[in-house]
Amino acid sequence: MNFKVGDKVVVIAGKDKGKEGKIIKTIKKDNKVVVEGINIVTKHVKPSAQNENGGIIKIEAPIHASNVMIIDPKTKKRTRIAHEIDENGKKYRISVKSKERLN
Repeated sequence: MNFKVGDKVVVIAGKDKGKEGKIIKTIKKDNKVVVEGINIVTKHVKPSAQNENGGIIKIEAPIHASNVMIIDPKTKKRTRIAHEIDENGKKYRISVKSKERLN
């Protein structure tokens, strides 16, 4: 997976197409990400020791990583991610459009 927590992404498919947000969690096993403010679902919660009232809450559900693209910090447009290895053997993520390093 090419995404990390804190990356700014745009949704390219689904009900939230065109919306932007930051990644707050990655689920590498399922190749999914949780994006802040995207794919909001309502969940019914029973009363418990932690949540005495219970009720209906809204949370962000995971979205498949293929449905989001990273936003290039230089051009502010969505871009693909490539990888580059420097002379010391360290691997970096780079933007395909601007050839800039990402984090």
